[in-house]
Amino acid sequence: MTETTDRPARGRAWSKPAQLVLGLAGAALIGVTGLFLAAVFLHVAPANSLSRQYRDEIDGVVYPEFEQNWKLFAPNPLQQNVSVDAQVRTVAPGGATTAREWTGLTARDIAAIRGNPAPSHADQNLLRRAWDFYDGSHNPQDETPIGSRGKLAEQYLKRIALQRIGREADGERVLEIRFRVTTATVPAPSWSGETAPPAPKVRELPWWPVADEDYRGLLG
Repeated sequence: MTETTDRPARGRAWSKPAQLVLGLAGAALIGVTGLFLAAVFLHVAPANSLSRQYRDEIDGVVYPEFEQNWKLFAPNPLQQNVSVDAQVRTVAPGGATTAREWTGLTARDIAAIRGNPAPSHADQNLLRRAWDFYDGSHNPQDETPIGSRGKLAEQYLKRIALQRIGREADGERVLEIRFRVTTATVPAPSWSGETAPPAPKVRELPWWPVADEDYRGLLG
């Protein structure tokens, strides 16, 4: 009698076209990752000829989702309470427009945080950082954007609000949106002897038009 031995099955053999596709996909992934890491490095590195020459392209990659800063290592506690409200103007089928009541976006975030042992990072920081982004890229005198980041900051702030408000109010389409930001200095402890903080400052932004493109990619 002859004995038969079980041989392990051979591994799957990839065809040459499949190997080519996998190789190209791997090379593209490595290339894109390398370019992204290079953009982040140039963003946080001291200014140099390369980062100055490609500043717009670098900012387009990093802002707003991948912004880098050192506050984790050198925290600067907030000394002001910033409240962001939004107001929309809607249009009826007949063409009549209506300015709706102000919606407290920050108030909604605070309500979601209060009493929550594990609050969402978005509830804590998304709107606040969006306003910081806008404030740092606009002239507060006339709200004109400073550099290429200004328009991006406007779109970022607008889309956050539209995500929460939606396309309609009472059955009427949202036509325009504007923001009101109230900044109040946190009072010092009573035992510090410091003077009372100044009155809160209110800053109203102009009306911005709302188009279907502003809702692209938003949930809901």
